Amino acid sequence: MLKIEHLSKVYRGGKKAVDDMNIEIEKGEFVVFIGTSGSGKTTALRMINRMIEPTSGVISLDGENLMKKNPVALRRSIGYVIQQIGLMPHMTIRENITLVPKLLKWSKDKKDDKANQLINLVDLPHNYLDLYPSQLSGGQQQRIGVLRALAADQDIILMDEPFGALDPITRDTLQDLMKDLQQRLGKTVVFVTHDMDEAIKLADRICIMHNGQVVQYDTPDNILAAPANEFVREFIGSHRLIQTKPSAKLVDDVMIKPATISLERDLEEAILVMVKKRVDTLFVVDSKERLKGMVTIEDITPNRDGQSTVSDVMHKDIYAVHTGTKLQDSVRRILRRNLSNIPVIDHEQHLVGLVTRANIVDIVYDTIWGEEVAE
Repeated sequence: MLKIEHLSKVYRGGKKAVDDMNIEIEKGEFVVFIGTSGSGKTTALRMINRMIEPTSGVISLDGENLMKKNPVALRRSIGYVIQQIGLMPHMTIRENITLVPKLLKWSKDKKDDKANQLINLVDLPHNYLDLYPSQLSGGQQQRIGVLRALAADQDIILMDEPFGALDPITRDTLQDLMKDLQQRLGKTVVFVTHDMDEAIKLADRICIMHNGQVVQYDTPDNILAAPANEFVREFIGSHRLIQTKPSAKLVDDVMIKPATISLERDLEEAILVMVKKRVDTLFVVDSKERLKGMVTIEDITPNRDGQSTVSDVMHKDIYAVHTGTKLQDSVRRILRRNLSNIPVIDHEQHLVGLVTRANIVDIVYDTIWGEEVAE
């Protein structure tokens, strides 16, 4: 447990950047600090690894007072990620991922093992480790940046608006990746943002700050359902409070069974399945029902005369959400990305369902307009 007790930072002139902060962060939690500009969220984050020294108060980890540790040793034991998480262009992907382990004097074998382990987590080929950032797409570079943040096996990762400068779609994708990896690896993450949608999507608990003080510290659902005061209500925004109606569900509640086909099937078989299921899209799975791609009627038609299999023509880079994702998040993504559907996967990448535009229309109407429609 990370425990923050009576933490304050007072600058010259008596300005309190952080004023008597008291919160506890459980192991494996994703906690988001959010607030208005100048609220003290970044100052509070940087006091955890003593990049900024507190004026008073105690920060302890599993009972150990971090104020008594060597500051340099402390910073090396806590991950820290700033905006954009850009890669070093003169270093290979392997060297970028293992940058911090190198500073920690890990052996070559240990660094290579960690790079191989992490590249597997984002489904990129091992030969990418020997490429340079310029040889990867922008999205692939950002995924490597996230991996670098996790490479040194630190239990606590501090992230200061790491996705703030990215376009909305790239940002959305990296949020999903970070949350998935954090859960799979059991990391404790403290994350600063100014974006309430990002906080609601990522956080197990949200710490809302104003004028250096913690105004409310609770789960996203509890904050949406019961804002502590008028400031929190206005900061959240009424359009988000609407999402606490019973009609706001998880994707698990509304997903349907997707039409699937195996990797090795030929295109004639794919056509037969489409006709039988009355669909124009099939999701491609392996022998263990793990999602591998997607194939549409437009992909199949030009290739029917050859001996191609589904795996030859499928789209591999498709967007999916995990079970447990809030439905409003998926609605926003469907609209933002102009998608007709989003597959739902579990944390082992098994395809378990499908959310489509059609099967959420009634729920969206009810969530936004509620009883007005019924009248």
